[in-house]
Amino acid sequence: MSTLQVILNVALLLACVGILVIMNKKHVKFSNRVFAGLGLGIALGLGLQLFYGIDSEILAKTTSWYNIIGTGYVKLLQMVAMPLVFISILIAFTKMTIGKNFGKMAALILAILIGTTAVSAAVGILSATIFDLDATQIMQGDAETERGAYIEEKTTGMTAPDLPTQIIELFPANPFLDLTGARSTSTIAVVIFAAFLGFAYLRVARKDGEMAATIKKGIDAVHALVMGVVTIVLRLTPYGILAIMARTVATSDFGAIYNLGKFVIASYVALIIMFLVHLLIISLSGLNPFTYLKKSLETLLFAFTSRSSAGTLPMNIKTQTGRLGVPEGIANFAGSFGLSIGQNGCAGVYPAMLAIMIAPTVGINPLDPVFIMTVIAVVAISSFGVAGVGGGATFAAILVLSALHLPVALAGILISIEPLIDMGRTALNVSGSMTAGVTTARVTKELDTEIYNNKAVSAQVSDL
Repeated sequence: MSTLQVILNVALLLACVGILVIMNKKHVKFSNRVFAGLGLGIALGLGLQLFYGIDSEILAKTTSWYNIIGTGYVKLLQMVAMPLVFISILIAFTKMTIGKNFGKMAALILAILIGTTAVSAAVGILSATIFDLDATQIMQGDAETERGAYIEEKTTGMTAPDLPTQIIELFPANPFLDLTGARSTSTIAVVIFAAFLGFAYLRVARKDGEMAATIKKGIDAVHALVMGVVTIVLRLTPYGILAIMARTVATSDFGAIYNLGKFVIASYVALIIMFLVHLLIISLSGLNPFTYLKKSLETLLFAFTSRSSAGTLPMNIKTQTGRLGVPEGIANFAGSFGLSIGQNGCAGVYPAMLAIMIAPTVGINPLDPVFIMTVIAVVAISSFGVAGVGGGATFAAILVLSALHLPVALAGILISIEPLIDMGRTALNVSGSMTAGVTTARVTKELDTEIYNNKAVSAQVSDL
């Protein structure tokens, strides 16, 4: 009987997929199909949970089948992330779009990412203080206890790396290993490796124009091939969002969300404030923030549903270049750096809120100005090397709590509502990297304002 129910549930998902396929054949706008996938996924997930219950074995088996489409789609995006970063940065050098301004561009991107992370920490602290969050208020169940024990076991004897160590970890000792994404800092390492090859190309171009032309032709060919794969994968977005949302809603613990409602609200208040800060930065650079919001909404929506900054990278870069008028070099650097440095949500807001919540448990006054400034500084420094995949926020929290000598086991106290909060954090991470790209392009006078301001330039992400 249970097998038949699982088959029926999978058939319901396939029926929803069929609806999206029909919409595609009728040439419904890509963005509308994305929102349709989101709505169908939420409705399907709610129906499954209400019918079976969150602890149902049938639901667990059903969502494992749903993962073939949902998690499979995210993995495909992650598959193209490293090749896209590598070839796009390399081709930017062949087009001479970043040669002279490379140092200024990289410094601006890093300054914006790290600076907004520090602001994110301050906002997180403010929100935690206003809502009077205290870790002692949380009733820890089995999941929280098990998570805490696991974290404590894995971090026994662990100390937060100092800044020089973190910087050294960014360098690619083995670029082929980093192309596999084996390290949390692999993305930045690939960026650095591609930049070295780019500068090497410029040297060849000055000495041997014929050889440089041959190299450029090869790079252009690989770039066209990679972008073809990216486009194919991005066209699967409505189906991926459908399956991801169905699984997420079906397995969300609404009882825990209700009991921890204050923590959820406080988190989203901080995340929304930081998103408004991003819009303010866009506005101060002389651009219309509502244009940025409209053109980036599709990508932010995917980041929200997928909970993967790395998985969103292809859409992030395409949105910057095709919709917002950011040059390829800047877009790729901003998107790539944003995966491992300056994640406003996962490495900024979340660790700072946890630190303020946990401080009273060890007798520290969370309102002590010295403690607050220390938290902000530690959060900004620790934001280097946080992986843009699931679990990045917990890793960032462990680093911060360890550096502040706070109990790291308490990094898992919000595990019951982690998926819900992580959705907003991921969207903020992606917005932060796009804000860095747009602002840097504006400051260096390389932004194509005609593309940015042209309301007609709202091409579908999958068609860019």
